[in-house]
Amino acid sequence: MEQLQITVESSPLEGETVLEVKDLSVTRSGKLVLKDINLEIKTGEFVGLVGPNGSGKSTLMLSILGVLKAQKGSVMIYGSPPMSRNQIGKIGWVSQAAANLKKEIRITVEELVKLGTINAKNMFFRSRKEQYSAVENAIRMVGMQEFRNTDVSKLSGGQRQRAVIARALASNADFILLDEPLVGIDRDARNSLLKLLDNLCHDEGKTILMVSHDLAAIRQTAHRMIFLEQGIWFDGSSEDFPDLNELANLRGIQHVHEHADYKEDEG
Repeated sequence: MEQLQITVESSPLEGETVLEVKDLSVTRSGKLVLKDINLEIKTGEFVGLVGPNGSGKSTLMLSILGVLKAQKGSVMIYGSPPMSRNQIGKIGWVSQAAANLKKEIRITVEELVKLGTINAKNMFFRSRKEQYSAVENAIRMVGMQEFRNTDVSKLSGGQRQRAVIARALASNADFILLDEPLVGIDRDARNSLLKLLDNLCHDEGKTILMVSHDLAAIRQTAHRMIFLEQGIWFDGSSEDFPDLNELANLRGIQHVHEHADYKEDEG
């Protein structure tokens, strides 16, 4: 079985600020989900976002994307609010459900990736040559060349995730956000996908923010870890990330296992 071997390098200390979140608080259905979140991510960082179910991880992602409005605070991406025109094509979003296409939907990998080249900025102006080049490059980056004409419904879970990531990359996105991309795939596929994300960060210069419950996997890959539960309880290097009992002490509870659905190690 393939073993995951990734060397986690130090997080970049300097560089362009990709994401800046200041004093962010978000309420959903009358419940305070996020409180006073402050966060900065710079170019080239791979940041793992973890926390128990209902801790606000998805809410934070949707707030960053501009889908949810904050009651307080601000989000800036490349110096502008979410959904600003200068961000079109620069942000790639891979949702948890993105790879779960219905079997009735017949679409090849190439066709799926091509959808990522179309956005409000270039809908009527991008040449076929530019579109073809973008699709080719995205498929190459995720290593799916031999599956370009394969129906997505016939791919394995890990291959579908790669195809969906390629769709995000086809827009030439520099900032990739992923929500639980490791769910529903086996260990070998997980390791392969993590190596892909590691390469995108180190070799292609992408900035990555990824939500995952798989602590063991994400600690081996991310430069930096954030533990979120309404507020940020830990933000530091993956090497310094506390174990579950230490997290419990930070949060003032007896056993973090009772409150979270984590896979600390798959053995």
